[in-house]
Amino acid sequence: MMQHKHIDERVSNITVKEPAIDPETLLQEWRRMLPELLPPGDGCEVHLENLPYSLFIHIDVSGHGMYSFDFRVNYLDNREVKVELLDVQKGSEHIDERQEEVQQLLQDYIRHIHECAQQLKPVISP
Repeated sequence: MMQHKHIDERVSNITVKEPAIDPETLLQEWRRMLPELLPPGDGCEVHLENLPYSLFIHIDVSGHGMYSFDFRVNYLDNREVKVELLDVQKGSEHIDERQEEVQQLLQDYIRHIHECAQQLKPVISP
């Protein structure tokens, strides 16, 4: 328990430089850019989280696998984001994300999310 407290104290001392853009504009830019970076046929939804400069991203993978992924994306600075996997589903079932096929998809979608953050850098911090 003490170890977690120590980690929390270190994390709370990190300075995060927020994007120089209002959250609503940030949301609209992500909604515009992310679909362009995903494979054809994939769908996505982007929503603001309760924290400033935090986004919830839901991705539906096209094809017969019927996979969907939920991510939380937090800005660490004007271009770098931290991506956290929240959930993986196949159809309506929650599944173990450690399966090899799922891991490959996860790596691809996390890469697309980071690409989106990079593409939006000129808009976020002009």
